[in-house]
Amino acid sequence: MVYPSIVGGASLLIALPLSHKTTLIIGDGPLAAARATAALQADSKVIVHIPSHTDILSQEIKERGERGELLVVDGNIEDTLDEHGSDIALAFITDTVIGAPNRRDIASATALRATLRKRNILVNVADIPSLCDFTLPACHRFTLSGSSTSTQPTPSSLQVAVTTNGKGCRLAGRIRREIVSRLPENIADAVENVSKLREMAKLLPVAADEDAQPIAECAQVHEDSLPSTPNEPVAQDAHIQNGLESEEDAQKRRMRWVAQISEYWPLDHIAKLDASQRKEVLQQSYSPKYPTPELVEEPPKDHPPSRHDLVLQPSKPQGNIYLLGSGPGHPDLLTVAAHNIFTRKATLVLSDKLVPAEVLALIPSTTTVKIAKKFPGNNEGAQNELMVEAVDAASKGEIVVRLKQGDPMVYGRAGDEILYFRKHGFESTVIPGVSSAIAGPTFANIPVTQRGVAESMILCTGVGRQGKPCRLPGYIRSQTLVLLMGVARLDSLLKTLQDADTELALRDGAPYPRHLPIAVIERASMPDQRVISATLETISAAMTQIGEQRPPGMMVIGWSVLALHGDGDVQVLDDALSQVASEDPVGDLRAKDRLRVERWLEGKDCRVVEGFNGWS
Repeated sequence: MVYPSIVGGASLLIALPLSHKTTLIIGDGPLAAARATAALQADSKVIVHIPSHTDILSQEIKERGERGELLVVDGNIEDTLDEHGSDIALAFITDTVIGAPNRRDIASATALRATLRKRNILVNVADIPSLCDFTLPACHRFTLSGSSTSTQPTPSSLQVAVTTNGKGCRLAGRIRREIVSRLPENIADAVENVSKLREMAKLLPVAADEDAQPIAECAQVHEDSLPSTPNEPVAQDAHIQNGLESEEDAQKRRMRWVAQISEYWPLDHIAKLDASQRKEVLQQSYSPKYPTPELVEEPPKDHPPSRHDLVLQPSKPQGNIYLLGSGPGHPDLLTVAAHNIFTRKATLVLSDKLVPAEVLALIPSTTTVKIAKKFPGNNEGAQNELMVEAVDAASKGEIVVRLKQGDPMVYGRAGDEILYFRKHGFESTVIPGVSSAIAGPTFANIPVTQRGVAESMILCTGVGRQGKPCRLPGYIRSQTLVLLMGVARLDSLLKTLQDADTELALRDGAPYPRHLPIAVIERASMPDQRVISATLETISAAMTQIGEQRPPGMMVIGWSVLALHGDGDVQVLDDALSQVASEDPVGDLRAKDRLRVERWLEGKDCRVVEGFNGWS
């Protein structure tokens, strides 16, 4: 694996809780007051060292000292350090700020810093970057909207910080304001709700309540111990319901459910969860008991006779059900028909979890929106619940939209729903959407077919029913293989594709060469789109190095992955034909292909392209 060169100049950004630690602030001006407030909010004990009690410039420091929120001391700094030094973690020298009365000069500041550093105290010196062990970013702490008042807002756990590493502090403040202004007003409530869901997810199933006490800390599962993607395979329904799941596995499954909520649900939807809804959401992952199609009562086959022995036909329901594709993600890729139906006609939208918040934001606030509760191990149960709810709502006259990612007919389970709805008296209307099978590679500048490179494409899923492996096609040089879903199962898919024992492999045909290009496309068409390109030999290591995944993702495998890179390479098929007369056609072609791949990757093991270079 060729790792990227290290480019310095950054800072290690950390969030530092300061409970049981002391912060020393030297100076008594407005900057000292600001540093004291920030340290107090981090649960630190604060000592403000000033020249004299009678010279306190900041009224805020004076009042906080009188209220006992901080300790104001004067005298010799060595005496203060002797008394409190063992607990002091950080020190701020603030009387060096430009424009301060009796400003400390650089020589004095240097000597004071040396004194503090001898006691292993990290020091920040205002307006003298060369003396700083650390700097503070431009920060904003959000407040809770549900429990705050206009006079006394309630601070939340959510903070954002921006640093320019000393290259433009005022600009960092502006960037911070820009970020804050673009986030939902109730974003802090979303964090608070996820925090409560995480704590509930760590409880034993019988204690799925916010007021319950968590089990022993050592037995709890934390997010750091979970995989980088919330979609990694887990036990399915039958395994869970048959009691074959350990408590640790159950905790992991519940935490992945919370991770999926964090990843997929619209922020506004998470923010508005109340206590009963939080409990309901988590209870679903403790005991997956959703209605199945067989539990829904069938309509009577024989209508009751009238007093004149004439058959009374029941009135047809006024409701309707639409199966609607939302496209790969970008709201501009919605068809006009889709946009009109769910923004003007729908009274109930039952959305898959992969539909991005940008699309859901187009739905009027007066329309009820429900998101699929497809937590790990319960896809079947959640799918059945949606079908039952759609029929129930349509029977009451609602205009129901089953909103799906991509195209409903491309691994969208539309067929199951069409048959189920028809069985229960509703002929649903399918509105196709732009399929990510074509759009995803296109946005990554990868043609699924290209003259001279790929004469056909084959579309498969990387995940079989109930999470089981599925058979894949064999290697054909002129064919592009597109795999929807399955990035979380990358290693097993790579084994299937490359296994030399064709009879044992879950593959119909020849194995794929190890140097064959592959692209993993994540969040296609969205601002945070990412394309990781490598070979079948190096892609697993590349994904491991990158770390956290960005579902949903798809894979494109074949020579079309490199066809349009740089000046282009559209001689793939011609090169194969030209090797026919060679004494070693296979070996010569393999060598030529390896050179082709090296040129494409420019000597690296992988290439990562961030962002969507599309329209605004």
